[in-house]
Amino acid sequence: MHKTRLSLFYLAGYLLIGGTGFLVVPQTMLNLFLSNGDYSDVMVRFVGLLLLALGILVVQIIRVRALPIYPATLIVRTVILVGLLIFFVVYRDPMMMVLFGIVGIGFALTLTCLMLDRRSVYDDLDFMDGGL
Repeated sequence: MHKTRLSLFYLAGYLLIGGTGFLVVPQTMLNLFLSNGDYSDVMVRFVGLLLLALGILVVQIIRVRALPIYPATLIVRTVILVGLLIFFVVYRDPMMMVLFGIVGIGFALTLTCLMLDRRSVYDDLDFMDGGL
């Protein structure tokens, strides 16, 4: 699961950097993410706090090599992607599509790496069976 673990660094990166940004400079981040919505500073900062906390959890998942949790990150991001799509359709805020792109890239990266890692494990098992 080496490749999958490496893909989670992208997830940790955008959670930690984005979370810190939304927490410290909320209006700058909203502008950077092309938002046209009306969000209060306190809610944007709260979202930043949540992102930062999730980023810390992902760092710990990476650090302790919690392999069984790797696929769960895909499930969580699927929920987030669906939610972002619904928010975009309802509110027409371009920020939702920017966030969809960021989360979607990480989702695709982790899914691809997970499939490659699993294929590698099965190839190793086939090799071991052939050697008996």
